[in-house]
Formats: sequence, structure tokens, C-alpha cells
Amino acid sequence: MSLKYSLIFALCLAAVALSNTERARYDNYRVYRVTASNLQELAFLKEMEDSSDALIFLEGVHSVDKDIDVVVAPHKVPDFLKALIDHNIDYVLLEQNLQSRLEDEDDTEIRGRAGAYGWQEYQTLTNTYTWLRSLTSSYPGVVRLIEGGKTYEKRSILGVKISYNNGAEKKPGIFLEAGIHAREWIAPATATYIINQLLTSEDAAIKDLFQNYDWYIFPHANPDGYVYTHTTDRLWRKTRQPHGTCYGADPNRNWDFHWNTVGASSNPCSETYAGPSAFSELEAKSLSNYIQTLEGKIDVYISFHSYSQYVLYPYGHTQELPDNVNDYERVFNVTVAAIAERYGTRYTGGNIYDAIYPAAGASVDWVYGNVGTRMSFCLELRPGPNSILTGFRLPAAQIIPTGEETLDGVVALVNEVKALGYFV
Repeated sequence: MSLKYSLIFALCLAAVALSNTERARYDNYRVYRVTASNLQELAFLKEMEDSSDALIFLEGVHSVDKDIDVVVAPHKVPDFLKALIDHNIDYVLLEQNLQSRLEDEDDTEIRGRAGAYGWQEYQTLTNTYTWLRSLTSSYPGVVRLIEGGKTYEKRSILGVKISYNNGAEKKPGIFLEAGIHAREWIAPATATYIINQLLTSEDAAIKDLFQNYDWYIFPHANPDGYVYTHTTDRLWRKTRQPHGTCYGADPNRNWDFHWNTVGASSNPCSETYAGPSAFSELEAKSLSNYIQTLEGKIDVYISFHSYSQYVLYPYGHTQELPDNVNDYERVFNVTVAAIAERYGTRYTGGNIYDAIYPAAGASVDWVYGNVGTRMSFCLELRPGPNSILTGFRLPAAQIIPTGEETLDGVVALVNEVKALGYFV
């Protein structure tokens, strides 16, 4: 993991509860890289991860001989270093002051607010919801506004159903979920780009997707968190429901499928906090309820995240592979090839557990295991893991290129699933 990548993760994982008049700061927070050389050291690091709000372990503690980057609050540095020395755990200092590193980044583009709806800037939740509503009048009988439930702060989880020929015939269904992690702005931007292309493109491959499939698209699966990234903390990840003295749970660790068995935390202040119980977060629970009403109608499920450029498929809770893994591998291969064709963007991936890290309780796994959807994917969008770009703060100039190549991948994905006989 590059220094730049580590620093951005550190920024993103600082869980600080702030009022709407304050903005998150990380003055004098340090980043250390530690490595456990045996199971005893790994267990000690895991204990530290679960016991201290002043230490933020990036991506969790999972493996021996794997570098683990840790954000350390200023007052915790002496105790942290003493504990590492006492347990003979190797470490190296990566950054002394995260705030100065943050201020070095030019985020002019990423904080832009477009007057008219488009893909030159990142949009607010209000702008996107207004645009979604407008599509129902611009495309009557084709676009229908749908609600995937409510949030803790009583916002609607709005999406659109796109059905050519007014749903007069039964067609395969494709469900696209984005923005479940609030700070990953490129995910909802890509989802809305695809909505627009489905409705306006004259490209034959995209028109085929529009005319021959029913689409259920939710650009913002975590609206409260997304609003918070605009008003208070650009790098907020979780929901906004309070849990003790901390706020939010990871809505992509909260689904009731092997919940909190691996790759999640029981610490309410952790960025991967699974919640006090499965479906404790209204966002995950209400969206799952809506998805269950579509059982038998969803043939492909796609979840957009960022970043690292992965195409992923079940499972996240185990190394055990799905029984149709050979089909997943075929779809994976054509998808990453299609994404690379336009701009040369290189994706990797595979099953979640091995390709990226263990992560139980994700939407992709729950859908695969509970509603009969045999093709369920997560796409981690731009930038790549070793990019000099700032991760979640992807410049707005890359929204359209990301949307173009991602749609190329979706076209290939859907066509390969069709060739494999999943649409009957």
C-alpha cells in the first residue's frame, strides 16, 4: 500500500462526531505502519483495534505478515509506541500530521456544485433527487420513481425503475445500488450517468440494455451519510444513527448474512462497525425489505463502490466459493476486458474474501443468498489502489470517463450473463 493511499484511508477512517457548523480536522494525527509476525502479535493488534477509539486501524486486522496502517490520535502516541515495543511488533512512521497532508490536496473540483444537472461536477442529494423526479415527466410510462425505504434522519431512499414499453412484457431485471458508503462520491455519480445513458444513448448496445431489461437503480443507498459529507465531513463513511457516544454503523456490514462473523467490528466508533445487530441500520433494513418485494424479478445485482478498481463476487465471509463460480469467472473476465478497452483502465478482482479482504454482512452476499439472484457483483471504481490520486476525492473531471468505462463493463457483464442462460 502506497503512502498516499494509506494517508487517504487514514483521513477517511477518522470517526469524529461533529455538529453541522464544524468540519473534521486531523491536526497532528500520526499514521504508523505495523506488521504482526505471528498469531500472538496479531491477536494483540486485534485487541488494540477493538479497545481504543483513539486508534483507527485501516481495513481491520486480519493476517500475519501483512502491513496494517494505523491512525493514532496525538495524545495516544506514547502509549501506542510503548505497547508495540513491549510486544516486539515492528512499526514505521508514515506521516506526522494528517491535517497538513489534507490541506496539501487541491479539492476545488471535488467541492464544486453544478447549477444544472450534469456530470461535470459532483451533485448534492437534493439536486439528484430533483433530477430523478424530473425524469418521470420527461419519460412518462418509461421511468417510475421508486422508494427503497427511509433513513434514520427520515430521508427517502429514492431510485428509478426504467422499463421500456411500459412494462407490458416480463423482462429480466437488473438492480443497481450505489453510495452505500457515503464518501464514495464517484459511485452515485456513475449510477446517475448510467441512468442518463440508458434513456438517451443511440449506441446499439446501450439501447439493447434499455429496451430488453427492467432496471432498478438507487444512486444513494445512504442519503444521510452523503449529506453529511457535504455539510460536515467530506470523508464520512457510515450511517448517522447514534450508537452510544459514536455515530453510525457501516451499512455494508449490517446485512443479515453471516453478520459480524469476520471483517467487521463490534466497536461503535470503528469505521467497519457492524451495528448492534443485523439490520439495526434502517437504511440496510428498509432497502432489503424493498428488494424482497422484487424476489424473482432481479437477475443481476450490481453494487458500486470506490476505490481500487475491482470486480468482485461472493463471498465476503468465507473463502468458500459460490457453486456457480465458473460462471462468475467467465463474467469477470469479459467485464474487466471491456472496462479496459476504452481508456486502458486495469481492473482485478475475484471473490471478495480473497481478492480484497474478509467482509461479512454485505449487500452483495445477502442478495445472492436470500432472493434467488444468482449473479451478484460489487464494482470498486476508480482510482486504482496505488494511484497518486486522492482516493475518495476523485477529481470531477473523471466522472464521465469513469461512467463510460463502467457502462462498457456493465454491457459486457449483462451480455455474458445472458449468454450463460441466466435470463429465462
